Amino acid sequence: MGAPRFTSDDEQVDRLYEAAADADLQPLWQLRGLLPAVPDGLGTHVWRWKVLRELAESSGRLIGIHQGGDRRVLSLSHPGLGGLPFATHTLWGGIQYLNPGEVAPAHRHSPAALRLVLEGSGVWTLVNGDAIPMQPGDLVLTPSFSWHEHQNPGDEPMIWFDGLDLPLVRNLDAVFFEDGPGEPTPAGQPALSDSELRFAARGILPAWPAAPASAVQPPASGLHSPLLRYPWADTDRALTALLERAGTAWAEVRYADPATGRDIMPTLRAEMLRIRPEGRTSRRRTAGSAIVVVRSGSGASLIGQERCDWSAGDIFVLPSWAAADHHSAEGADLFILSDAPVLEAIGLGRRQAEDVR
Repeated sequence: MGAPRFTSDDEQVDRLYEAAADADLQPLWQLRGLLPAVPDGLGTHVWRWKVLRELAESSGRLIGIHQGGDRRVLSLSHPGLGGLPFATHTLWGGIQYLNPGEVAPAHRHSPAALRLVLEGSGVWTLVNGDAIPMQPGDLVLTPSFSWHEHQNPGDEPMIWFDGLDLPLVRNLDAVFFEDGPGEPTPAGQPALSDSELRFAARGILPAWPAAPASAVQPPASGLHSPLLRYPWADTDRALTALLERAGTAWAEVRYADPATGRDIMPTLRAEMLRIRPEGRTSRRRTAGSAIVVVRSGSGASLIGQERCDWSAGDIFVLPSWAAADHHSAEGADLFILSDAPVLEAIGLGRRQAEDVR
């Protein structure tokens, strides 16, 4: 399919347009919407936990672990992306289901990934030889091109949220993939990963406002956090302490590289937002999109002019630069995955906040 052909009532201009199309060129003066005043891409969208869970369980009964990429995953497909299996232009999200006794064999890929455990226990992930236990609420990292496999030696299935920067890496034409040796890696059920023994409980920082640059001075440890598991108990403790100290209606923490204070990975930011009962957040706009996973509780968000009601397990999208605030009658925890580090690294990060009365 070649460049579109524009037309004109002027015969000479019409020939110019035809020649330009034949040469795979487009006249900028005829293009509309190329430079909008503000981002005008996706609207919000919500995937309901009831549906996600039922379909994940069905896939566990009907689909073998080796039928496609050695992973049993239902990918979030935003209806505004024309059928692509992506949640936003830059973020991929999915629900992975692993039955008791199953092994998702090792592979690696250039897109970076993380896992937020939603339900079940007993599974462990091996990341570059480090055996990492997985429990509900835990955040587990599999950085770019790190070997990873999942094993379930237990007697119950596990469901977790997968988040990747796959659409971003794909648009940069930088996707690489490699299968592992095929045989499961022998390992016992670990109590702590090696990364936790070295860095545990040092990778959770206040998220809003961001820490000043002067507070992030240690030398870089690499392109991603060396801490590969962020246990839910540590996250819960940090949020509780922030709320008690500040006495506010909500608090938010950012999962961070414990050696540098930077984001867990150069393309992904992960945060956990806690809202007190009857609490409401400020109203914020942020350049770049986000996926929100409701870890617990129920409530509603006003995203632009659209109200999005949600409950535990639901997943929804925050579009770029859409003003959003969140409130909850019973209290809630929201996990937020965004592409913010990329925009900030290239000088395009932008945010605004205002109080909601």
